[in-house]
Order: sequence, then C-alpha cells, then structure tokens
Amino acid sequence: MNETTKITIQNLLTVKSIVTIILTVIFSYLAVVGRISGEQFLTIFSVVVAFYFGTQYQKGKEGVEDGE
Repeated sequence: MNETTKITIQNLLTVKSIVTIILTVIFSYLAVVGRISGEQFLTIFSVVVAFYFGTQYQKGKEGVEDGE
C-alpha cells in the first residue's frame, strides 16, 4: 500500500468517522423500515454530517494557521 492509502485508512478509522458511519447506517435503516420519517432522517443526518464536516474543516483551518 502506498502512503496516501494508509493515511486515508487511518483517517477513516478515527472515532469520529466510525460514529458518523454507524449513525448513517442506523438512521438509514430506521428510515427504510419506517420507524422514522424521511423528514426526521434528513434532520438527524444533516446534523451529523454538518458536525463531522464542520470539525474536519476547523481541523484543516487550524493546520493552515499553524503552518504559517
């Protein structure tokens, strides 16, 4: 495996990424079987994804500021 592949795999195995993936699978399942509505799924999923990408963006932004 090359170095970029290893880094990508390591990033996917962070706790935050694992939680995001598990929540996505669980809420997708609940929406498919009808336990929650599509609107509820969209709200929950939006919050989870926004949090995940927001923290990733902030982490990248702090890395840029530290490198200057």
